[in-house]
Amino acid sequence: MKMKRTLLGMALAASLTAPAAALALPASAADVLSVNGQNLWSQSQAHLVEGGTTYVSLRTVAQALAPSAEITWEDGAAWVRGNGLALSARPGDQWLMVNDRALYIPHQVRLENGRTMVPVRVLAQALGGTVDWSWEEGVVLTPGSGKPAPADYTEEDLYWMSRIISAESRGEPLLGKLAVGTVVLNRVASDEFPDTIHDVIFDRKWGVQFAPVANGSVNMEPTEESVLAAKLVLDGARAAGDSLYFLAPDLTDNHWIMENQSYVTTIGCHWFYQ
Repeated sequence: MKMKRTLLGMALAASLTAPAAALALPASAADVLSVNGQNLWSQSQAHLVEGGTTYVSLRTVAQALAPSAEITWEDGAAWVRGNGLALSARPGDQWLMVNDRALYIPHQVRLENGRTMVPVRVLAQALGGTVDWSWEEGVVLTPGSGKPAPADYTEEDLYWMSRIISAESRGEPLLGKLAVGTVVLNRVASDEFPDTIHDVIFDRKWGVQFAPVANGSVNMEPTEESVLAAKLVLDGARAAGDSLYFLAPDLTDNHWIMENQSYVTTIGCHWFYQ
């Protein structure tokens, strides 16, 4: 699937002559977005390419993948509701909410010519469908349940992830919060650290790993944005690459990480290392 996603982004970007972030009409017979053989480009009239990501009209695709759902605009957000589905997309947000899940949109929900535009893969996932691509058929959306699968993480995972993100990155931007969550999940996946979110946070093999564990702030109620960041990262959002460590150099005298690990990036006050 990773290879398919790469091919999709490369093929669509190559087939369009318009610059990134510009609206473009289909350029060839292969440049098609179809559901059950029907080309949706002819209905939406345009799509948007941003950073290699193909955006589509939320209304057009939602009507195709969840035909019985009601689509409305309320308080600055587009809503799709019906048959166990409650989806909202607010232009400018870096996420799409669907039932109890939050799906990441790095380049934001867009509003173009009165249309709410979201990445085709994210919208298909939110509506229980799938996306594929081929030279012969273009982009093919396959309808599914019309609503997303349940989140693939536990309430305990969300509880502790939201608390460590909040305690470590209160006041940091959303990207910084995602980066902290990414470090935790990278450690879960690493043979050098414990195998669960809880155990990574409270790991004491080489001493306390996270300052909020030592000072108790990890047990404080998390901020609303930290809960959102936890949901996003548990559902696949990532930042700071393969980082396993982070620190705020101005707030600590212990610079062992800087002296012994490979620098990755800086987000807000945190420097990330692997």
